[in-house]
Amino acid sequence: MSRTPDVLVVGAGVVGLSVARALRDRGLHPLVVDRAGVGEGQSGIQPGGIRLQWGTPVACALARESHAWWRTASEELDSRAFAFSTCGYVFLAHSERALQRLTASVSVQNAAGIPSRILSAEEAAALVPGLLVETVAGASYCAEDGYLDRPQAAVAALARGIDVHIATVEAVIPNRTGWDIETSAGRLSASAVVLAAGVETRALVAPLGIELPIEPEPRHLFLSQPIRERLLEPLVVSAERQFAAKQLYSGRVLTSYLGASGDPQREAPRWRQHVRAVIRELLPILEYVDLTTVATGAYDVTPDRQPILGPLPEYEGLHVAAGFSGHGLMIAPAVARLVGDAVVGKRDPLLEVLDPLRFSEGRLLPEPQVI
Repeated sequence: MSRTPDVLVVGAGVVGLSVARALRDRGLHPLVVDRAGVGEGQSGIQPGGIRLQWGTPVACALARESHAWWRTASEELDSRAFAFSTCGYVFLAHSERALQRLTASVSVQNAAGIPSRILSAEEAAALVPGLLVETVAGASYCAEDGYLDRPQAAVAALARGIDVHIATVEAVIPNRTGWDIETSAGRLSASAVVLAAGVETRALVAPLGIELPIEPEPRHLFLSQPIRERLLEPLVVSAERQFAAKQLYSGRVLTSYLGASGDPQREAPRWRQHVRAVIRELLPILEYVDLTTVATGAYDVTPDRQPILGPLPEYEGLHVAAGFSGHGLMIAPAVARLVGDAVVGKRDPLLEVLDPLRFSEGRLLPEPQVI
């Protein structure tokens, strides 16, 4: 540690590091504490999607601000190790009811200034070469949706210039002037703490009598070996078929059975069969792509699939940024601004929507487009 920290940030993933940078920009000295190091948790295995298509105004606001930052992030972070690429996301509907849901979401997106639109099945086929649309009723599309070609490199770039202390955080304890955190390497103190530790955030605040409804939700991806030929540029999602597919910058094809649950060692063959069946129905261009690698991670989900952000009631100086339901990377820049401002006493109206009291007060805002 170069100096005594003003703020302790628990978690060295993309959210914790983004918050630390925002605090530094506000003249504070943050210290990030993580049990394993930079990007060693879920931030180290996510595929890098950055999209604008969401179904609630608050999610669209966070996504739009963050998307603008990520577009020029390689310049902001002075890094050539990663880049933002637009590819477009295509959300397919196989029924009129699903198409109505997508249409409602596009209305929300358009009201937020997001240039998404509804496509006919034929328009979707024209945008996605090789897409079969016999079972498709329509789709939604935003050409500005994209991804980071090397998301782990982006996380590493965020960490440059930030003090990161490797230790396991065992307890968060209020003191007379601020906060202590008890770690496997000793006790640290600061005037404020930001908890950005994913699902582990819940256990850290429980001894204080705070209940945060954050649960782990396992997610599994199938990945091919790199393929030189570009087979699939847009990311294609079928919520009704519980399926998503994208070819990454590296050439690897990523697919997912969104309903996968259970032990990967036992269940992966069944999941793969499901993915193969949907590929035959929708994207036979991928039929002979090997899908041998299974990558497993977990979302930290809340009941409404929206994050919990900002100060915790009755505990001055204790803040939370967790419960991202798989879209922490997508909205980390906006989250960093909101939480950074809250630490220095500025409270954005969005925090009134995403505060932890919404669960007990019945103010949930269910986000329909989590994949």
